[in-house]
Amino acid sequence: MSGNATTRFSNVSLLSVTRRLPSRVTPSADIQRRLAPALKRLRLPTTLLERVAGVEARRNWGPGEDADTATVAAGAEALAAAGVEPDEVGLLINTSVTRKHLEPSVAVGLHHGLGLPSSAVNFDIANACLGFINGMTLAAGMIESGQIRYAVIVNGEDADDIQDNTVERLLREDVGREDFMAEFASLTLGSGSAAAVLGPADAHPEGHRILGGVTRAATQHHGLCVGSPDGMFTDAEALLEGGLELVVEAWKDAIPEWDWEAMDRYVTHQVSRVHTNAIVEAVGLDRAKVPTTYPTLGNVGPASVPITLVQEAETLEAGDRVLLMGVGSGINTAMLELAW
Repeated sequence: MSGNATTRFSNVSLLSVTRRLPSRVTPSADIQRRLAPALKRLRLPTTLLERVAGVEARRNWGPGEDADTATVAAGAEALAAAGVEPDEVGLLINTSVTRKHLEPSVAVGLHHGLGLPSSAVNFDIANACLGFINGMTLAAGMIESGQIRYAVIVNGEDADDIQDNTVERLLREDVGREDFMAEFASLTLGSGSAAAVLGPADAHPEGHRILGGVTRAATQHHGLCVGSPDGMFTDAEALLEGGLELVVEAWKDAIPEWDWEAMDRYVTHQVSRVHTNAIVEAVGLDRAKVPTTYPTLGNVGPASVPITLVQEAETLEAGDRVLLMGVGSGINTAMLELAW
C-alpha cells in the first residue's frame, strides 16, 4: 500500500488510562471579553469561539497546579489501576507538546517523579497532536518484541503562555482580520494531563487488546501550522483540506485489512466542531459514535485522545471495538484499534 504503514499486534493490551484536569475553568466569553477591542475593530462576532469552533470553555491550571505534577499524578494513578509496580516499568514515553526547556527531555523529570527504576528507558516523542497515539504504537511494538514488559505513556499540556501571548498580540492596532484568523486556533487550546499503561495481553486477560492500525504522512504540508510558546500560526482552511485528504487516503488504503466502518466508538483528536464534522462526513462515520470533549475542554493537544477515551470508558463494554484517530500538524495521521 503506497505510503501507508500497517501494524498488527497479537499480545499487547491497554491496561489503564487516566486523566487529570485543571481546576480552573476559562469560558470562551472571558477570552472574547479580553479581545473585545480587536473583535470590534475587525468587525468579528463577539462569540467567535463558540460560533466557529464550538468551544465554550477550556481548562487552565489553577494556583498550586502545573502540568508536570498533574502528569505524574495521572501516571501514578494509571499504574495503580493496572496493578503494575513502578519497578516493573521498562519504558516511559512523554508525548507533550508543552515543554519549559529544550534540554533535558520532559520525560526525565516524569521518570523521577514516578519513581521508575534506572533500567526504564525514557524519552520524549514530539509529533504535534498525534504524539500519544504514536507513543502507544511504539510502546506496543517494544512489548510485542519482548524488549520490555510494561510501558507508561504520558502527556501534560499547559496552554496559558501561548494564549496570553496570543491575546496580547491580537490587541495590537496593526493586526488585521487575516492575521487574527491565522492565530485563532491558539485561542481554542486547553490544558490537561493523561497517562496510559500498556502490557502483555497474555498476562492481563482483563486488559483491552491493542490490535494495530495505520499511519500516513503528507509532509508537503509541514508549513501550514507552526507553533511555539509565543504563538501558533495556522492556515486553517488549507490544513483542514490537507488533513481530510490524508485521513481519507489512509482510510481507503486500510480497507483491505481493517473493517473500521463498524466500530462501536471513534475517539478522535479534539480540535473543533468544524474538524469533527468534516471527518465524520469525509469517511462516513456514525455521528452518534463520535464523542466530543472540545466544547468544554478545548483542544488539549495529544492529551485529547486519552482524555476523551477516559470519558468513554464508563460506557464501553467488553468486546466493543474502539478506533483512536488523530491528525497532527505536519501533516501526519494515525489510527489505532482497541478491542475493549
